[in-house]
Amino acid sequence: MKNLWTLFWNFFLIGLFTFGGGYAMIPMIEEVAVREGWIASASELYSWVGIAEGTPGPFAVNIATLLGFQNAGFFGALFATLGVILPSWIILVLIASFGKKLLETKYATAALKGLRPVVIGLITVVVIGLIYQNLFQTGLDLWNLSAQGFDYFSLIIGILVFGVSLIKIKQKALSPIFLIILSGVLGIIFYQVVGL
Repeated sequence: MKNLWTLFWNFFLIGLFTFGGGYAMIPMIEEVAVREGWIASASELYSWVGIAEGTPGPFAVNIATLLGFQNAGFFGALFATLGVILPSWIILVLIASFGKKLLETKYATAALKGLRPVVIGLITVVVIGLIYQNLFQTGLDLWNLSAQGFDYFSLIIGILVFGVSLIKIKQKALSPIFLIILSGVLGIIFYQVVGL
């Protein structure tokens, strides 16, 4: 029961104090998951990010569910998921109850303006960490940067998919679903066929 409460409480705090969506949550999830022993290392979290992004639904809910299930089975998934969605639900109920005037106060407006640079910073750190993790197959350590283990296939796939994403057909951008499928096919080709 203690493990379920720990999952719920930690994901509740993550959901309560993170603004900017799922990617802004990654640094907090990383810190808590390593501290609580839910994952072996920070670099392992990026594998979970890939799995959470590859499944339908909001990223934060998916990663909470996956980490909860890995650590405490069905009830762990349930408690972690409830923990991460409950703060948003409570905030929405409060806004619906007190109306739009609450958000229009000078204090709320100032607080939200102050949060913008923090959200941008958190998302930037996550993007840099994801790129580094994919290119070097290890977590980002600013004090011990190394070019060992550089994954050229990952770089080539990233460049190819980015280039294809710039193509427009009849003034419409390509579907993200197509780009995801293309990434998977390129991964199979490079890592299973060429990498032999």
